[in-house]
Amino acid sequence: MADITKEELLERLFHDDYERLRGKKLRLTRVRVPGKEVCLAHVLNPSQACIYQNLGLHIGVHEGEDHTGESIGLVRFTPWEAVVVAADVAMKSADVQIGFMDRFCGSLIITGGFSEVQTAVEEVVRFFDEVLGFKTCRVYKS
Repeated sequence: MADITKEELLERLFHDDYERLRGKKLRLTRVRVPGKEVCLAHVLNPSQACIYQNLGLHIGVHEGEDHTGESIGLVRFTPWEAVVVAADVAMKSADVQIGFMDRFCGSLIITGGFSEVQTAVEEVVRFFDEVLGFKTCRVYKS
C-alpha cells in the first residue's frame, strides 16, 4: 500500500462530510484489529551469552547446563492466542524448547540447534499459511 498524506486519508474516511469537516479539529484513534497473520519469523544463531541473559532465556536451566550458542527462533502472531498452536506445532516438528511464550501479545521464542530451530520456525509458518489460511511472512535468518 502506498503512503498517503493526512489530508488524503481524511478525504477517504470522510468523503461525504469532508468539505463540512475541513479545518475543524478532529480526533482520530488508531485501533489495532488483529487479523490472521504471522508478522515476524526470524532465526538467530547467536554465540553470545548476553543475548540469552537479556531475553531471560538463561532462567530456569538446570545446574551446569549452558545454552550459549544455541539458536533462537522468534515468531509473532495475531490473533495472539495463535501462539499456543504455534508452540505445539514447533515442538512436534523439531527438537526445540520453548524459551518464551506470551498468549497476550502473540510472541513465541524457541531455542535449540540451528537446523532444528530453522525447521520448527519454517514448519510453523507453513502450517499457519497452508492449514489455517493466515497471511504469513517469509522466514529470515541471521
